[in-house]
Parts: sequence; structure tokens; C-alpha cells
Amino acid sequence: MIKTPYLLFLGDAPDALAAKVAQGIKDWRPDHAVGQLRLPGCKADLGLPDMTLAEARAAGVETLVIGVANRGGVIGETWRACLLDAIAAGFDLASGLHTLLNGYPDLVRAAQENGTALHDVRVPGIAYPIANGVKRTGKRCLAVGTDCSVGKMYTALAMEAEMRARAMNATFRATGQTGILITGSGVPLDAVVADFMAGAVEWLTPDNDPDHWDLIEGQGSLFHVSYSGVTMALVHGGQPDALILCDEPTRPHMRGLPDYKAPSLETLRDTALALARVANPACQVVGISVNTQHLSEADALAHLAEVEARMGLPAVDPFRQGAARLVDALAAI
Repeated sequence: MIKTPYLLFLGDAPDALAAKVAQGIKDWRPDHAVGQLRLPGCKADLGLPDMTLAEARAAGVETLVIGVANRGGVIGETWRACLLDAIAAGFDLASGLHTLLNGYPDLVRAAQENGTALHDVRVPGIAYPIANGVKRTGKRCLAVGTDCSVGKMYTALAMEAEMRARAMNATFRATGQTGILITGSGVPLDAVVADFMAGAVEWLTPDNDPDHWDLIEGQGSLFHVSYSGVTMALVHGGQPDALILCDEPTRPHMRGLPDYKAPSLETLRDTALALARVANPACQVVGISVNTQHLSEADALAHLAEVEARMGLPAVDPFRQGAARLVDALAAI
């Protein structure tokens, strides 16, 4: 188990979105997030106290969590000295990056010498099966997006919180490093060998009670040429009964792909639903989640009203407004 509480390491993140791992922990497990540590040039700010390693240790922090999700998931060379200092100060390290902490001999040696632990949460710990497509009991909802990093995880977490407040039978199923660090369990899906990804999702969402909902954390986008494969595994391995469409309307282009424009919500609906019905012919699109963080309150409300009228589905920002209407739509199917 990863010890809490955390000091969230933002490194030299170039923008707020690059620190989405740390932001997710701060938003959904605020009791774990004591402070942030930023290097020169960092453009992200969680609004947490900026702390030195000594200050964090005095505040009872146990683990330095790398809260940056950069392209390719690599440990920055400018971070290494700080990570070694953290180990020397008695901190455990936790990371969800593709580049492993345990792949650096100097970090491994320092941890052994100081009696601390290195946690690579993106390392699959189970021999997942190949998907078989057999129908499972229980119900499943999957968030799918027009792009990466549009709020799929936040949508599922907000829906789980609302459903549990109503005493509904629901479980958030983490499929990425942030979700795993928030909940303590899950499948690091983009680190699973491709042939076993859909099977890993089947393993994560097994047979359950008839009234139980698995709220599956979405990944990537069917329209993102870099990351569409992981989305496809979720669509087929998850066998969702319901889809939530997720969008961030202010993006000028797909995340990291300036030559690619995001699809419309209509295109996402028609494409994702057709693919989902390969594994579950009864699948339905039940609602729309819009990330309005870059819109004013008035502009957000106007945009949501336009989307709802156009699509004929409830459209909300679940982090800004709550997920009640999405849960109502889910309960109605």
C-alpha cells in the first residue's frame, strides 16, 4: 500500500493539464494532499501550499507522488536530483509514468540505503486473460470522450459519489494511474500488452449483483490517433450498458495533435455507440458531460443548454454542477 498523506510533485509542468494526476488527487482525495512541490519554470498550480521537502516531512507527509502526466510518460532529467533528495529525506516515491522509478539504478540504490519504497502504479501485477466477450451480470457505464483529458475520470467519480449518496450499488473502476492513486486499486490499462487489454477490462468489471453499476474510467479517445487503442479495449471489454459522452468545447485541436480537430458530439455518439453494440447490442447513450472549466458561468450554462437541445440528452458539467442528472438518466434505463 502507498502511504499517505502525499506531497504532490509538479516538477516543471508546462501547463495545468500536464499536472492532471496531481489535480485529480487533490480534487478527489483532498485529505491525502498536504502540499505541492514545484521546480523553476512550473506553470501548474493546484492552490496547495508550496512546500520544501523538509516542510513536508515536518507536516507528516509520507510519500512524494509524481503528479505530472507528460507525453510519453517519462521522468524528467531535471527531476532526478529532487527525487534523490526526497528519498534521502525518508519519503517513499509513487509514480504512474511509463518510465519506471525502479528502472533507475540510482533511485533504487538510494531507496534501499534509506529504507524507503518506490511504487510504480503503472506496472500490471496480474496475468490478465484474453477477452472472451461472454456477457456478465450487473451493469456497466463507460465515459467516452471527443479527446484525451476532457473529464472522463471526473465524470465517473462524480457519478459514483452521487450514486453512493443515494445508497445505490456502484463502484468506480480505475483504469489509469490517477484513478489508481485515488482509489488504491485498478488496472493500468495502457501498460497492459495489447492482446490482453480487453480481457483486463473484463477482469476489472466481473459478474456482479443485478442492480450494481460499474462506473468505468475512460481513457484516450476513439478519434485520437495516438491513444485510440486503449479506448477500443474499454468499449469492447467493458461491454457497457450505458455511455456518457464527454467533451471540452474550447480545444482548438486534439490534445498534442495540432493537425487534428476534435469530432462533434454527434460523430462521437454515432461511432462509439456502433462499436459498443458489437459487444452489447442493448447499449445506450444516456447523457453528456461537458468540461466547462475554461468558460464563465453564463457561457457554461448557455453552452450546456445548446448541447442539450441539440443532442436531446441531459448535458451537465458534473464537477461544477454535480452528477445528479446523469445518474437520473442512468437509473432510467
